[in-house]
Amino acid sequence: MTVTIYHNPRCSKSRQTLALLEEKGINPTIREYLKDVPSAQEINDILDMLGMEPRDLMRKKEAEYKENNLDEPSLSRGELIQAMVNYPKLIERPIVIKGGRAAIGRPPETVLEIL
Repeated sequence: MTVTIYHNPRCSKSRQTLALLEEKGINPTIREYLKDVPSAQEINDILDMLGMEPRDLMRKKEAEYKENNLDEPSLSRGELIQAMVNYPKLIERPIVIKGGRAAIGRPPETVLEIL
């Protein structure tokens, strides 16, 4: 079964999670989401797998979050998901997906629960 990691090579947690997968003998499909931005549907599916709402998956300290007033309570789920498509830097990382389940590698060991 395929394991996919939404990865940012500049992020230490993302690198640690990838190394942990490789230590376990898993050779995941690496999706550098800043270059290969997920679609709104993909983000929606990931949120469903995680059991989260969009803001739960957003990096609220990024400038793009404040600059685009993404803390505005009236924004819909679709609008928040579209913001992550427009500004993929906002997506929390790393995300590991396997067999319809997902986990965020913070800490990296969290992803072991879905493998």
